[in-house]
This record gives sequence, C-alpha cells and structure tokens, in this order.
Amino acid sequence: MDYIKKTLEDYIRKTFKVDDDDDDFTDDVHLFDYGYIDSFGATALIVFIEDTYKIEVTNKDIMTYSMNTINEIAEFVSRKVDVQK
Repeated sequence: MDYIKKTLEDYIRKTFKVDDDDDDFTDDVHLFDYGYIDSFGATALIVFIEDTYKIEVTNKDIMTYSMNTINEIAEFVSRKVDVQK
C-alpha cells in the first residue's frame, strides 16, 4: 500500500501544485477541507485512479467509502484492486 500512497502523493503534488515544503500536506490531511483539491480536482483524481489502477470508482463507492485523505484513498484502491484479482 506504500506504493499506492506514494503514487497518489506524487500525482496530487504535481497536479495541484503542492509545494514540497508544505508542512500541512500529509497522508492524513483532509484534501478537500484544506483546499488542496476542489470538485473539479476530485473528478481528475478519480480518472487518474481508474486509469492507473484499472479499477472503476462507482457512485456507490464514493458514497460508501471515505476518500478524503491519501491514506483513505490508498486503502480504498488497495481493497478494490484486491477484489478484482
């Protein structure tokens, strides 16, 4: 799961221009409440997840699973990838 977290962090830092020295940006920061990602960014993140991990993120997934932090998203992706194996 560390690889998934690192991939997500790298994507978010690059795509949403998060500085390397941003002390608030951690694996547990609420990406939406802290303003790192907005609703348009959430859509881009979902597309990235689907393309990168070859999974489908359904509306039910979005409603069922908390996906507000890198840790939560990585856990969701890991679980979803394991189910598809």
